[in-house]
Amino acid sequence: MSARPLPRVQEYTKAFWEGVKSGKLLIQRCRSCGSYQHYPRPGCASCGSRDLGWVESSGRGRIYSLTVPRVVIGDQKAFEAEIPYVLAMVDLEEGVRILARVTGYSRPEEVSIGDQVVFEPVDVGGFHLPYFKKA
Repeated sequence: MSARPLPRVQEYTKAFWEGVKSGKLLIQRCRSCGSYQHYPRPGCASCGSRDLGWVESSGRGRIYSLTVPRVVIGDQKAFEAEIPYVLAMVDLEEGVRILARVTGYSRPEEVSIGDQVVFEPVDVGGFHLPYFKKA
């Protein structure tokens, strides 16, 4: 089995990944206009300001959309043993959307749009990823 690909940590994403490792889901907030954003970027997606800070999310959200991969496509053999799994867009209480795995269900077919979920960091080969679990 090939090694699972992991995210590349950039200078402007470092705080996010350190937060996940310490059990906190951090999101960016613009100090100029007050907008929250995720995924981390070097500038505000709303006003363009580079004056961004980090705030801790409640970690609570609802599933907006989901998919359940059932086959390996292309060079993603590293995920073959994990199929099927739930990959969802989660709307956080703060108004941003995050893409992550969802766990805590007996079968992927039990997961529904609108389900409440909570943040749960998962150690994957020494790198912590943001997952969500059934609330």
